[in-house]
Amino acid sequence: MDTHNMYLFKALDAYPYSLEETMESLNYALSYDPENAEALLLMAKVRAYQLRDYEGAKHYFELAMTQKMEMGKLYIDYSYVLILNEDFTEAQRLLDYAITVKGTDKGWMQWLQGQIFEGMFELKRAKKAYKEAIRISKCNNLSAFVKREMERVVEKLPKKKNKKKSKKKSKTKRKEKSKNRSKKK
Repeated sequence: MDTHNMYLFKALDAYPYSLEETMESLNYALSYDPENAEALLLMAKVRAYQLRDYEGAKHYFELAMTQKMEMGKLYIDYSYVLILNEDFTEAQRLLDYAITVKGTDKGWMQWLQGQIFEGMFELKRAKKAYKEAIRISKCNNLSAFVKREMERVVEKLPKKKNKKKSKKKSKTKRKEKSKNRSKKK
């Protein structure tokens, strides 16, 4: 087994529970092979999710992509980081490409599409994307998660007024007004 792989496995095993061990092993792995896509991806995730350094994370995601564009799991995290950083146009372009990459989880891609729409306050489109994510999901956990996401979006949507009730109320109000007028005379 290559030494850099041993360090990469140690880093993956430690992440996210022991960040000190993760970073030590990850730095060793990258010093042996600075072009290792898995190590670059893990560094991007540490930068994004632990340090909230989205610009630094984007740098590592891009390096990982240049090394291994067919790594499907990279696109989920990279797209999500772009959304967190409110780079919606860039996230949409990445998603449009990622959906064509063999091995990407299409259910998660649809969830991310909903996240983009929600971030841009296009709530009806977000709801539609979430419905599609549930439809194509191959995982109960994803389906349950997306259902909760969709419930949150539905709560944000403006409430529709029931036309039948409002028509009945207007007719009732008109009748009451005419009765009141006739009583006053």
